[in-house]
Amino acid sequence: MESSLPIPAATDRPERTWTRDGYEISTSHRRIDLDLVHRWLTTDAYWAAGRSRDTIARSLANSVVLGVYRATDGRQVALARVVTDHATFGWLCDVYVDPAERGRGLGTWLAETARDLLAEDGVLRMILATWDAHGVYAKAGFVPVARPDRWMEIDRRNTP
Repeated sequence: MESSLPIPAATDRPERTWTRDGYEISTSHRRIDLDLVHRWLTTDAYWAAGRSRDTIARSLANSVVLGVYRATDGRQVALARVVTDHATFGWLCDVYVDPAERGRGLGTWLAETARDLLAEDGVLRMILATWDAHGVYAKAGFVPVARPDRWMEIDRRNTP
């Protein structure tokens, strides 16, 4: 069963779409198949294993979402989300492409679209973290952090 997410109240932006090579990217929260995304992220994404459905729903509802859909049947085949203030900073995360659709440039297209969408707002800094897809993001202009010694974090994911 397809499920949808509410549009966050803070996001009064019109929904946007882009098409290419038989696919469409949409910023519509309503089109996100939450059950499918939950399955993808919790069973096949190393960074999201164990996330609850509620946590995924809240993370999507409070982010810019980019869903990729096949033009032929409208089925969702990929997702990315961006956590941003729409002014100074964005974090590209939860980029996932269905295994059957990989190798078609969808991950790079998602990264490029997120980059360009935030650039329209004047966002000058975007970050992401990846274990194994550096080449995908390099095609969209991402480079290693220039000064990693300046970055710090709190990571409670593996804390009891």
